[in-house]
Amino acid sequence: MLASDRPGFGPRAGKWFSERLGLKNLSYPIPEHANSLGYMLGGITLIGFIILAITGIYLAQFYQPHPNEAHRSIVYIITGAPLGDIVRSIHYWTVQIVMVTVILHMIRVVFSGAYKRPRELNWYVGLALLALTFGFIFTGTVLKYDQEGLEALQHYKGAVDLLGVFGTWFSEGFSRSLPLLTRLYTAHVTILPLAFVLLVLVHLHLIKVHGISPQVVPGATTRATAGEGTSRFTDHAWRLAGFGLLLLGLTIAISLLFPAPIGKAGIPGPEMTKPWWMFVWIVPAEEIWGIRALLIVPGVLGLFLALLPIIDRTPTSASTTENSCWGQPVWSLPSSL
Repeated sequence: MLASDRPGFGPRAGKWFSERLGLKNLSYPIPEHANSLGYMLGGITLIGFIILAITGIYLAQFYQPHPNEAHRSIVYIITGAPLGDIVRSIHYWTVQIVMVTVILHMIRVVFSGAYKRPRELNWYVGLALLALTFGFIFTGTVLKYDQEGLEALQHYKGAVDLLGVFGTWFSEGFSRSLPLLTRLYTAHVTILPLAFVLLVLVHLHLIKVHGISPQVVPGATTRATAGEGTSRFTDHAWRLAGFGLLLLGLTIAISLLFPAPIGKAGIPGPEMTKPWWMFVWIVPAEEIWGIRALLIVPGVLGLFLALLPIIDRTPTSASTTENSCWGQPVWSLPSSL
């Protein structure tokens, strides 16, 4: 073979990694509708969390998790750290977008009946991931330690007090050697990420075992689809990578136009701020029941979602709409979406 006939360095390197990492095994069949936008929301959310992890690691290099220094360190990130303002803004806006994709993903799962047999366990894993997502948002809000963050911490203390002995581990008095803010920071950067990674691995494993839930068409049943389909997971992964680049580009653009806000250092006293939009649904209940609403409303909603696979055991998909936008390819989505 002439030297000119040999593959270039790129193809040879690709073949080398493919052989040693078993990348060919990723080219397993999946249904074509798995490449539709509705069925890719979970993957887009995961990419968002990867962006959050990378930007969070950078921000942690400048953050001081102590009540006397926390807000001041955020101000330094914005005004003094290299690229600190843009990185923090990317982190902030990615949270907003991820929360939207999480909600849409959950709606799609319910709409397509993907919480039914044989995917009940994965539904519960998804609910746990949803709870962790709210945990990330809450602890991240507190870490700013501006007025909004301080009031979020006050709500947290009130809810923990209502738990009595069951809230001891979460209470301020559990550890006298560290401020509660420092412990919440530890949860934000270690405990929650560890739990999240473990649950994501289980989530992905169960998706691989049972396959993508069937497309929502009349008479469709929520059976396992592993090994079926005319598309390939590698094609799906490339599409996800494209959406990931779009997500990153969108957050960078928004961050340049609208830098992440930061309030003044928090002052204990009457409530002066409103929670983020993903928590406003609790506000009306809080006005009626007070701090107890922080336990009652999420508890009732969580119980309902947990009972959903038990209440609804029908084998068909939740919707029988033939032309559902959730199952159409991303390049043929209706303009109304």
